[in-house]
Amino acid sequence: MVPLDESLSFNQPKFSPTPIWDSNGITIANRSVIGKNPMAIFVNTNNTIYIANRDDSTLVIWDEKSVNPTMIIPGNFTELRSLFVTSNDDIYVDDGGKNGRVQKWIAETNTFVTVMHVNSSCFGLFVDINDTLYCSMRDHHQIVERSLNDSVVTSYRVAAGTGIAGSASNQFRGPSGIFVDLNLDLYVADYANNRVQLFQSGKSDGITVAGSTSLYSTITLSFPSGIILNADKYLFIVDQGKHRIVGSGLNGFRCLVGCFGQGSQSNQLNFPSSLSFDHSGNMIVTDYTNHRIQKFLLMKDSFALSSNQPKFCPTPIWDSNGITIANQSIVGEDPTAIFVNTNNTIYVANRENNTILIWHEESVNLTKIISGNFTQLRSLFVTSNGDIYIDDGHENSRVQRWSVETNTFVTVMNVDSSCYGLFIDINDTLYCSMAGHDQVVKRSLHDSEMNSNRVAAGTGIRGFDSNQFAEPAGIFVDVNLDLYVADCLNNRVQLFQSGESNGITVVGGGSVNPTIKLDCPSGIILDAEKYLFIVDRGNHRITGSGLNGFQCLVGCYGRGSQSNQMSYPSSLSFDRFGNMFVIDSFNHRIQKFEYLEELCTDTSSVIQTVYTSQLTTNSSTYFRSCSNSRSYYEAMQMNVHSSGLYTFLSRGNMDTYGFIYEDYFKPSSPSKNLLFDDDGGCEPYNFKFTIALESSITYILVVTTYSSNVTDAFSIFVFGPDNVELKNITNTSSVVQTVYTSKLTTNSSTYFRSCSSSRSYYEAIQMNVHDSGLYTFLSRGNMDTYGFIYEDYFKPSSPRKNLLFNDDGGCEPYNFKFTIALESSITYILVVTTYSSNVTDAFAIFVFGPDNVELKNISSPSVIEIEYSDDVQSKYSLQLTANSQTYSRDCQKSNYYYQTIRMNAIETGYYALSSDSRMNTFGEIYEDDFDPMNPFENLLKQDYRACSFQDFKFIAYLHTGTTYILVVTTSSPNMTGNFSILASGPNNITLDPYKAQINGIIQQGYCPKIESHRNSSF
Repeated sequence: MVPLDESLSFNQPKFSPTPIWDSNGITIANRSVIGKNPMAIFVNTNNTIYIANRDDSTLVIWDEKSVNPTMIIPGNFTELRSLFVTSNDDIYVDDGGKNGRVQKWIAETNTFVTVMHVNSSCFGLFVDINDTLYCSMRDHHQIVERSLNDSVVTSYRVAAGTGIAGSASNQFRGPSGIFVDLNLDLYVADYANNRVQLFQSGKSDGITVAGSTSLYSTITLSFPSGIILNADKYLFIVDQGKHRIVGSGLNGFRCLVGCFGQGSQSNQLNFPSSLSFDHSGNMIVTDYTNHRIQKFLLMKDSFALSSNQPKFCPTPIWDSNGITIANQSIVGEDPTAIFVNTNNTIYVANRENNTILIWHEESVNLTKIISGNFTQLRSLFVTSNGDIYIDDGHENSRVQRWSVETNTFVTVMNVDSSCYGLFIDINDTLYCSMAGHDQVVKRSLHDSEMNSNRVAAGTGIRGFDSNQFAEPAGIFVDVNLDLYVADCLNNRVQLFQSGESNGITVVGGGSVNPTIKLDCPSGIILDAEKYLFIVDRGNHRITGSGLNGFQCLVGCYGRGSQSNQMSYPSSLSFDRFGNMFVIDSFNHRIQKFEYLEELCTDTSSVIQTVYTSQLTTNSSTYFRSCSNSRSYYEAMQMNVHSSGLYTFLSRGNMDTYGFIYEDYFKPSSPSKNLLFDDDGGCEPYNFKFTIALESSITYILVVTTYSSNVTDAFSIFVFGPDNVELKNITNTSSVVQTVYTSKLTTNSSTYFRSCSSSRSYYEAIQMNVHDSGLYTFLSRGNMDTYGFIYEDYFKPSSPRKNLLFNDDGGCEPYNFKFTIALESSITYILVVTTYSSNVTDAFAIFVFGPDNVELKNISSPSVIEIEYSDDVQSKYSLQLTANSQTYSRDCQKSNYYYQTIRMNAIETGYYALSSDSRMNTFGEIYEDDFDPMNPFENLLKQDYRACSFQDFKFIAYLHTGTTYILVVTTSSPNMTGNFSILASGPNNITLDPYKAQINGIIQQGYCPKIESHRNSSF
């Protein structure tokens, strides 16, 4: 702190950018000294404290270091509201309530004189550098002034306010505390208007500098009663209705003391009235309803953040290819928590072995491994002294702190569930984001009571309202004590300004301003300029805000394990250089994305490229997204000369849609190679987005329309570090559409889809493809359709055989959409059925691709499950081991373990045999004998259908007097495990395991050609 201006009678300290006061105040005077409901206080530059005792109409004076008053001055004033002390120690005292005057106590003569006549109490008194006395008349909604050099006591003038209550710029509603700076600018705490007004010297209209009606983002006030400016003209406000002191600074407004709600504890206030600083910058506050004076010590005049909040250039770029700095062998499976401190020390939790790993960024070796008894750790936070705060809420319902000094763990917070986010703010308040309870809680680390958690945000009931969450995850608290929450399942980031219970959606669903779409955000960080960086977990990327709005920063190439991809990232941290460290959870690694400062664009010399064209009825067409109507489009190849950040802006009268592709664009597969798309985040009808482009890569910009069949002129403006060449490369041949319409009725064929025990109607459609390429299939209808693609043929009794692809509705509810590569030399079968059984309705299939596709109905007769009795059930359990017999089930691979079981039916009839196993079992029935050297001899025909991937079920007609062999094996070789067989039928079946005899050697065995096996009934 820098010393004050010695020409003033009061203290105006100069603070560092982030001054911190002890949240716990010291009571320096109670009711026995200052009486009931103290209002007025003044601390001069010698640290002498002046207080008015309204009970006995006295002025109490003492030195700050003393515990006893040094002087008590009695007076004949009543209901004193304010006082002011000049540098010669004269005291100006409000006496307007009943006596209609302001009195001055003269230090030299120890007498009172009247210096101003007023119409009501002065809720604020101030003497400026020109010896002008100001009185804030709350009841008359006006500030009056009088020169103390004027001999006429009644000669006051209006300084501000019309005298009529109102909220206009020249009005007040109950003005209270006032302050006049060296420029003679007047600041007024406009009590009932919940604002602070600035009246520049000589102006009658005020400017709102804090609170409601301010043109700038400040802070919400409730009945402000006092105002002081420090040496840098930052505002310090007594926010009486919210029982706190707030202040402005380099990073805006924040709560300073009394930030724990109304009360009488040492960290609470109850309708504070006025404020003064001492010589050291300590804060002295009159705590009106608690009948005391509280002193809050200046604790951290230069607060040191433990995490990095870099300041980036206006157009920052990170290398799209990450470097793996730790893999699964180090961080274990599914890591979730990382922290990089200001010394570039990395802290990571290994959840598999319950350890904290620590190493320096420049080192390849771990410097420390800390073992603990925590489980399922979700988050961690490291303070500037090296202490580590660790989530241990999953099983042990606590947050632990590892002390770097003692190398021990202690519990610092009790919680109800895992903390998906941990944070410690500048006041040493610990926050825990409880995803399982849809709430963020906090407690002061200075509080001795362990169970002193308070709700920071969220009702604890899941929802989408402004005061609710749906699995809150990562959290961040800035120096203003504003809380940012990654609201995962609500797909948004919420901002809770200090003291507010209702959040503001700053990113994602529900945001008032256009931002970016999020999918389960799990982490949030702010940089030095309060730009947001978000772990967009469900979209497998990191997004961020900046000068040009929101954009994808890294992980912009979809889900995967390549160096430019991620799979469900969970948290993010910066090092001191601005490099990005990301927990890539499902890839079990930590990725470092380097900040490419050398590619920062000089915004003062941005180069503009302009491209103009027109979509007409002669333009190429394709089927965008889920639409079954054509959209005109133009594809432009972009040659980028200089890597950097580029902004694209469209202009025109039609609603344009912009897409960026890497390498090439294929109209028949519009999702392939897609890098970025925007449908109009700038304003209605036009798109605007910013994206990092590299000079070594070819990009395609596709301009189309939001609605189909729209034509008009358009212009594209590109801003960036260099010119971009744009060349029309639109293929004149448009995408070809094939349409097939039909209907599922009660006469349609049926089969048992997947594991369903109920029938589903279906239609099998043979497809003849004339031109190889990518084809998109889209269904339309009112029923929930399910689409399957088979190669060569489709067998209803074995619906997984030859299955190439399936989709149950990726486009929108009830309809499927998928893109698949088809070859002209292969016959394909499209099977259209329904997600639920026994549903009928009309449907249409749209096929988009490089050529027409012939579609022909070839539905087979319905699959009829033969009825069988389940009066008697027999169960048999065994296992396949490495010692079991082996054979070649499919005449291609020989290592299939198998078990043979003799079966004899006591009564002739239909029997059902089904397996239950964690293996992928395969079963077949033979009559009389089974020869493993000839697995197709004596094979009995049966009605077969798979129940699940692991189990089989079939129905066979068994005769008494005949021996049957059940062979249980696996669908793939070298599989072992337990299994059981359930036989159901009209009577018992005897089951007798035995070992099959191998007749001859394997070379003598008979195996039919593969084609014969493929087309057999099994």
